[in-house]
Amino acid sequence: MAANSRTLEIKVISAENLQLDRKPIKKNASVTVRTDTNSQFRTTGMDTEGGAYPRWNETLVLDLATHSKSITVEVQCKTSSSVRTIGTATIPASDFVGGYVPEGYLHFLSYRLRDHKGERNGIINISVSMEAQKMYAYASSTTWSNSTMGFPATGNKSFGSGVVTGVPVWYGVYQKDYCRPKSQYFVHKY
Repeated sequence: MAANSRTLEIKVISAENLQLDRKPIKKNASVTVRTDTNSQFRTTGMDTEGGAYPRWNETLVLDLATHSKSITVEVQCKTSSSVRTIGTATIPASDFVGGYVPEGYLHFLSYRLRDHKGERNGIINISVSMEAQKMYAYASSTTWSNSTMGFPATGNKSFGSGVVTGVPVWYGVYQKDYCRPKSQYFVHKY
């Protein structure tokens, strides 16, 4: 995984009411998931028994660039002569990245599929989770008395390099003034 991307786990669960030429499909449906920023894609195996209601329950892993806006889910059906696209759904990255949920949260999502004419053609059911970024603590010295611990400071280069340490400080736990915050977070740069 590159530094400017994050690992995305997409479990393709099932689809509903898939049709080809306005007739329910009989078998051989698969799903391809691709990102919008590069040519990376993953494909499920073929469901040979589900007909218009296939089930895959397969997890696909992709690297999602930090500036990606969406992923595309495409359902295809293998016919006797070719592989035909049944429908696609473009899923905004904002549906599973950011917001008020923690990283690694498992989102269960269902999207309407659209055929090449833009008409409704079934529903795709997936779950998506973004792997939480790993954070590492660094120590600037091996002796405990002189060690500096924290996370490497990045971003603003005008202050130089160093280590940032945050220390939560609790005060006023038993105060009755509930309008004031009960904790402050002091950051000291070494």
